[in-house]
Amino acid sequence: MRIRNFLPINRSDMEARGWDELDFLLITGDAYVDHPSFGIAVIARVLENNNYRVGIVAQPNWKDLRDFRVMGKPRLACLISGGNLDSMVNHYTAAKKKRHKDAYSPGGKSGLRPDRSTIAYSNRVREALPGVPVIIGGLEASLRRFAHYDYWSNDVRRSILLDSQADLLVFGMGETSIVEVAERLNNGVPIDQITDVRGTMVPLTGEVVPQDTIVLSSFDDVATEKKKYAEAFWVQYSQQDPFRGKPMYQSHGRKSVLQNRPSLPLSQAEMDTIYALPFMGTYHPSYEDQGGVPAIEEVEFSLTSVRGCYGACSFCALTFHQGRIVQSRSAESIIREAELMTWNDRFKGYIHDVGGPTANFRRPACKEQLNRGACAHKQCLFPEPCDKLENDHEEYLDLLRRLRSLPKVKKVFVRSGIRYDAVLADRNSGFIRELCEHHVSGQLKVAPEHVSKEVLRLMGKPGKAVYEEFVQRFREANEKLGKEQYLVPYLMSSHPGSTLKEAIELAEYVRDMGVNPEQVQDFIPTPGTLSTCMYYTGLDPHSMEPVYIPRSMHEKAMQRALIQYRSPKNHGLVEEALRLAHREDLIGYGPKCLIRPKKYVRADQIDKDNNDSSKPSKPSKGRVRRSGMKSKSVGGKEVLSKGVRSKAAPIKGAQGKETSFKSAQSKEPRNKGARSIEAPSQVLQSKESRYKDARREVSAPYKGAPGKAGRYKDARRADAAPYKSEPGEPGKASRYRDARAVEKAPYKRSPGEVGGYKAERSLVTPYKGAPSKAGGFKDARSGETPLKGTPDKVGRYKNPRGVEAPYKGIQRKEVAYKGAQSKEATSEGTPDKEKARFWRGPDNLLHKGKRKHRGGKKDKSPL
Repeated sequence: MRIRNFLPINRSDMEARGWDELDFLLITGDAYVDHPSFGIAVIARVLENNNYRVGIVAQPNWKDLRDFRVMGKPRLACLISGGNLDSMVNHYTAAKKKRHKDAYSPGGKSGLRPDRSTIAYSNRVREALPGVPVIIGGLEASLRRFAHYDYWSNDVRRSILLDSQADLLVFGMGETSIVEVAERLNNGVPIDQITDVRGTMVPLTGEVVPQDTIVLSSFDDVATEKKKYAEAFWVQYSQQDPFRGKPMYQSHGRKSVLQNRPSLPLSQAEMDTIYALPFMGTYHPSYEDQGGVPAIEEVEFSLTSVRGCYGACSFCALTFHQGRIVQSRSAESIIREAELMTWNDRFKGYIHDVGGPTANFRRPACKEQLNRGACAHKQCLFPEPCDKLENDHEEYLDLLRRLRSLPKVKKVFVRSGIRYDAVLADRNSGFIRELCEHHVSGQLKVAPEHVSKEVLRLMGKPGKAVYEEFVQRFREANEKLGKEQYLVPYLMSSHPGSTLKEAIELAEYVRDMGVNPEQVQDFIPTPGTLSTCMYYTGLDPHSMEPVYIPRSMHEKAMQRALIQYRSPKNHGLVEEALRLAHREDLIGYGPKCLIRPKKYVRADQIDKDNNDSSKPSKPSKGRVRRSGMKSKSVGGKEVLSKGVRSKAAPIKGAQGKETSFKSAQSKEPRNKGARSIEAPSQVLQSKESRYKDARREVSAPYKGAPGKAGRYKDARRADAAPYKSEPGEPGKASRYRDARAVEKAPYKRSPGEVGGYKAERSLVTPYKGAPSKAGGFKDARSGETPLKGTPDKVGRYKNPRGVEAPYKGIQRKEVAYKGAQSKEATSEGTPDKEKARFWRGPDNLLHKGKRKHRGGKKDKSPL
C-alpha cells in the first residue's frame, strides 16, 4: 500500500505531489480512514475528483494552533466535521458517563477530540487561520442546525452555525452542495454572498427574510416555552423533503439562521460515480503502530448499496440527515467494488454486509416520491404499509445471488437491519427462505425495539403481532432447511411513553421468548429526532398530547434492568421496580416469576460489636448475604446493601463455609503463621490494624498497637508482665523492640509479611537494636557479646522466638536466609547460595563483608 495514494495529511505529502498550497483544508474529529463509510473521506474524494487540491488534518490537538497550521492556509476554505458521530454521543453514555473507548480513533483511544468538536475546531481555525472561510458539515452540524435540546447540558442550545462562528453550514450528505459552493468560491464569489445553495444554512444579520420562507419560533421562545419548541420542531421535521420543503428562518436575537431547501436525491449514476472514486478502503498507514482504527473492522469488507430510509422511526435522525427517499447504487457498481475487495490481502472470502440504513430497501417507496417527495403527514409503513408501497425484494435477492457467485467469495452476509414489516408485506417473495439459506451467519439482527402498543406507536414501529409473525416464518424456514439459526432482537428501554408498566410488559415478553438479550439500548435523546422532542417537552409533536417521560437516572436504570432481569447484578433494581409497580406476583418460584426472593439478614441480626476481639467468630449456620452490605429500607422492609457485615459472617466473604481468609475457624490454622491451638486469632479488630495478635491466654493483657511508628501488636507469654509498646533501649530514635530472655522480658515482634529476612538471637542475651555501618542484618550473638544490626526505617527484619512464645506469620518458604540456631554464638542470615565472610576488627567485634586494608594484601581467610 502506497502512502502517496492517500490524501495529503502533512506538508511533506503536499511536496511529494508538487503542491505548495491547498484549495480546501478538511478537519475531522475522526482518524483519517479513506473509506466511503466515512463522510470526510467522501467529501474529500468528491472535491479531488473536481480538480481541487485537498488535504486532511485528522484529530488535531485543539489546544495547539500549530496543528491547524501544519499544511498552511488553504486558498478557498476550511471544511470542518465533528466526525461520523455526534461528539457528545461519542464521548458519553445514556447515563452521561464517560466512554472509555472511541472506535473512530487510533487504537480505540478516547479523548483525542474535544466535546462539541465542530464548535471547538471552528473557533480554533478562526484563531490559527484568520481570513479563511469556514464551512461546517457532517452529522453533528446537520442535527444541531436549529435551536435544539442538548441532553448533556439539559438545556436548549443555539444553532451550531452561530456557536461555531462558521460562514456556512452544509447539512445532509453534502456532495452536490459542496461542489456548488466550491465552484462559486473558485469563481471569486465571497462566502457571505453564497446564500441560496440547496442543502446549506447561512447566518443572517438583519437581512430581509426571503419570500416563501417559513418563520419558526425564535430561539428565546423555544428555549422558554416547551409547547413552542414542539411546534417548531414539527415544522422542521415536515419540511425536510427536497421537493415540497420550503426555506426556514429562525431568529437568535441579533443574528438569525436561514436553512435553504434540502439537496435533491442523487441519481443512480451519481451514486455510482461517488462510490467509484479511488478510495483506499482502510485507515492511513500512520496509524499502524497504534493498532489501527477499530471502526474499519465492520465496514472494510461491507458494501453500501443504498442511502435514505422511509421507515421514519421516531428515535432515528435519518430523516434530518439522509432523508426519507431511498437512493440506490446499480448492481454493476456494487459488483465492481466487491471484485476489487477480493484482491485485498486481508479478504478471507466473507462479505460482511450488503445494505445501508435498512438492508432490504432498494428503491423509493413509490414512484410519487421521485416527483412530489415523501408524504408530509403519512408514513410508508406505519401503522400499516401504504397501499402504494412498491415492495419487491427480487432486485435485492438477485444482487445477493450475483455477489455470492463471485470467485473468492465464500459467503455474503446481511447484517444491516432487516425491516421485517416490509418483508412480510412482500407476499410473493421467497426472501425469508433464501435469506436463511445463504445470508445469515447463525444470527440475524432485527429491531422490534418494544412490545407495548403505546410505546410502539410513539416510536413509529409496527405492532408486536407483526414481529411475532416474522419470528414464526423465520423459525419455519430454518426448520425446513435443517439449520439452527436465531434472531437477535434490538430492544430499547426508557423511550418516551414507557412507564414501569410497559417496561415490565417487555420483560415478561423477554421471559416468554426464553432469551437473554444483550442488545439493549437505553434511549439517548440525540438532536434531530422526534423522540428527543418528546423527551424535552413531554408532548407528542404530531398530536401535541402529553407523553410520559422516564427522566431520572434511577428509573432509567430500573427499566433497563427489567429487560436484563436474569443478570444477578440487576436483582435489586428489578425487585424495586416490581414492588413499585405492585407486581410482587413476579417475585417468587413460579414459572412466570422474573426473579426469586432472597433471604435478607435484618439489621437487628447484625453484630453490633463485631470489633470485640475477646469473642472469636463462629461459622455461619445458614444462608447470609455476602459481606460488605449496608442495611436500607425498600418498600418498608429492612434489607442489606453494601457496607455492613452480618452476624453470621465471621470474615469478609463468609458464606457459612470454611474459607482461606485470615480467621480462626478450626483448631488447626490453615495458614503457615504459627499460632497455638489455645490462641485463635481475632480478625477484623479495627480498620487501623492489619496484623492480628496471637495470645496464649486471655489473662495476658497487653497495650494496643504502637503509635504512628508501628501497626503491629505483641505476642506475649501469659506469665509475662504487661508490655507497653514503646521503643526499646535506643529510645525514641529506634522503632525496634528488644528480644529478651523468655523468663525475664516479653518481646515485641516486628512485621511478618513485610520482611523477607529472619534474624536468630540467643534466648538469654538481649541486644540493642542499633544499626551498624557494615551490615544490613542483625547478628546472632553469643551470650556475652551483643552486636549492632542495621534495621532500616520500616523494620523489615523479623525475630524468631522461643518455642514457648507463639508468634505470627513466619512462613518458612519465604525465608531466604537461614539463621544458625546455636544458643552460644550464631552467625546471622547466611544466604543459601553464597557464604558470608566475617572478620574481627580492632574493637574485638565481628564485621561482615570484605575487610579493607590501607596497604598490602587483603586477608582472604574466613573467620
